Amino acid sequence: MKTNEVLETIKARRSVRAYDAKQVPEEDLQAILEAATYAPSGMHYETCHFTAIQNAEVLQELNNRIKGVFAKSEDKHLQERGHSQTYCCYYHAPTLVIVSNEPTQWWAAMDCACAIENMFIAAKSLGIGSCWINQLGTTCDDAQVREYITSLGVPRDHKVYGCVALGYMAEGAPMKEKTVKAGMVTIVK
Repeated sequence: MKTNEVLETIKARRSVRAYDAKQVPEEDLQAILEAATYAPSGMHYETCHFTAIQNAEVLQELNNRIKGVFAKSEDKHLQERGHSQTYCCYYHAPTLVIVSNEPTQWWAAMDCACAIENMFIAAKSLGIGSCWINQLGTTCDDAQVREYITSLGVPRDHKVYGCVALGYMAEGAPMKEKTVKAGMVTIVK
């Protein structure tokens, strides 16, 4: 099958859920964020916003606010996470990028997904691990969470569609092998 460096990077990328403390260098973060800005956007409106956080105290406070929402949930699984002393929605990654968009366009979530995938591929190409983080997307409308993310630079009128954890994989962290399920592709000629 035909291949090249980009295709091999895509095939090699995996979600990383255990990070070491080494911070993502500024130059690499800028390259990853630039890749996000080059993602396709519906009608070329370019309404996505990327809020990158590299401050450990800010990340911990964000995690605490998300856990506060989970603790109030009727879902037992979320309640457990909300009351856990060790739960960290971003897996202790040293960098988290919040990806938001104006929810007025029906393609807003798809624009964010394209940008997130670009960040994943760019990060992998630079030797940086990544993982999609969903928890803020489901809690961003809670008053305490909204107040905090707005203070961090997420536009007030934006919905969070996902986050990207970025960092270097911790030594000995498990890595799943990718297996492609049969029947995923149909070609009509």
